[in-house]
Amino acid sequence: MDNIELEVTEVSEAVEEVVEETNKIEIEPLFEEMVDFDTFSKSDFRVVKVKECFAVPKSKKLLQFTLDDGTGTDRTILSGIHAFYEPEDLVGKTLLAITNLPPRPMMGVESCGMLLSAIHNVNGEEQLNLVMLDDVIPAGAKLY
Repeated sequence: MDNIELEVTEVSEAVEEVVEETNKIEIEPLFEEMVDFDTFSKSDFRVVKVKECFAVPKSKKLLQFTLDDGTGTDRTILSGIHAFYEPEDLVGKTLLAITNLPPRPMMGVESCGMLLSAIHNVNGEEQLNLVMLDDVIPAGAKLY
């Protein structure tokens, strides 16, 4: 077999592997209920920069984020994503948050917003990915 045939075979095998893995992915069905534009537009989606992140003591799931939301005042958000991320890997990242949710006390800390993430299942196991944005987008930029 010459080099070209060998490379084609390797590429074909790689494509088959990707297709096989893709077939194992499950996503939740779309909501059937519609939300009117006025309701949707009340949600304040903002770009945030992670200044600090650490595991919440006495919690297996929670990470506590100190975020720059562009206001000049740090924002604290707690998120139950420790099974998917180590806190030190998130410092400096640019994320997406909804900032106008009512504050919610969690483990004695007030969480002021929610970080957005994408969730799907692979082979019945939940996978989570934070929505990470390009670092050139400034903290506080509003998403429409």
